[in-house]
Amino acid sequence: MQEASMTILVTGGAGFIGGNFVLDWLAGREETVVNLDALTYAGNLETLHTVRTKPNHVFTHGDIGDRKLVAELLRDHRPRAIVNFAAESHVDRSIHGPGDFIQTNIVGTFNLLECAREYWNGLEAGEREAFRFLHVSTDEVYGTLQAKDPPFAETKRYEPNSPYSASKAASDHLVRAWHHTYGLPVLTTNCSNNYGPYHFPEKLIPLVILNALAGKPLPIYGDGRQVRDWLYVKDHCSAIRRVLEAGEPGETYNVGGWNEKTNLEVVSAICGILDQLKPRADGQAYREQIQFVADRPGHDRRYAIDARKLERELGWKPAETFDSGVRKTVEWYLNNPAWIEHVSNGSYRDWLDKHYG
Repeated sequence: MQEASMTILVTGGAGFIGGNFVLDWLAGREETVVNLDALTYAGNLETLHTVRTKPNHVFTHGDIGDRKLVAELLRDHRPRAIVNFAAESHVDRSIHGPGDFIQTNIVGTFNLLECAREYWNGLEAGEREAFRFLHVSTDEVYGTLQAKDPPFAETKRYEPNSPYSASKAASDHLVRAWHHTYGLPVLTTNCSNNYGPYHFPEKLIPLVILNALAGKPLPIYGDGRQVRDWLYVKDHCSAIRRVLEAGEPGETYNVGGWNEKTNLEVVSAICGILDQLKPRADGQAYREQIQFVADRPGHDRRYAIDARKLERELGWKPAETFDSGVRKTVEWYLNNPAWIEHVSNGSYRDWLDKHYG
């Protein structure tokens, strides 16, 4: 049998978190990344332009639901690991059209698991032992927290409240079941809200930055006091690398930034940084553009991640504070107008304008 190569398969590697993971991986390693992405609205090859010609980056346009394609990639490249970022991930979109979330997050994950199981069963003993399937998930599967509740630990009961979080919860359960039923060596990470470079501008932080610069309203749902734990995407990528390297098969690891902030605090922080770095021509503060809008259905009040297990067992903790990470993020958007222009055109821009003004 052909020897397994030093290769990993990354699904969803042209998206926000997956794209950052691929860029960071290739910046520090010679190991090949086979990058499978369906290039839906949030998948963006411009994110990967600096590695486009690297011989150890193999991009394939395709869907995790295409079993024939996934099986071919596994057979041809023989990866030692699969890192699954592929997902529909925006709560508002899941409310307006849940069908895509069911198809990608549940059916797609099932197809990927079945392909991985067949491939893993065909490996030699040493390769089987070393193989890993790492599934990237979200803290939203745990539901919501009250103000004085402790942060989500890995033992917290799943209580998803949106079509998005329900579809991710289902995918997490499938991954767990494939380990306990078939022995597939899986790892699951549940992360808090990510932010940073290459973030698609339907999410809060990039939306606020771009709307502020364009002189548009800065929409905040309800009273703006919903609380999220904010995780800089580069920290998240380093956590995934650590879990892939040393995580115990079958285990779940929560990844958080220890940065609980209300949405209003986040928007205000961005406005303050923009006031310093790119003042408005009229001399007014960007906070003047804040506009409170009707809350969305089923809006969870608070998320918070307890990441002590990951620190205790694998020695990982975030490098960035919220203040340092959000400043780096604003600076990145100010310094990358070409990327912004690319994602500000097309059907997704129309969708943003329809829902966010």
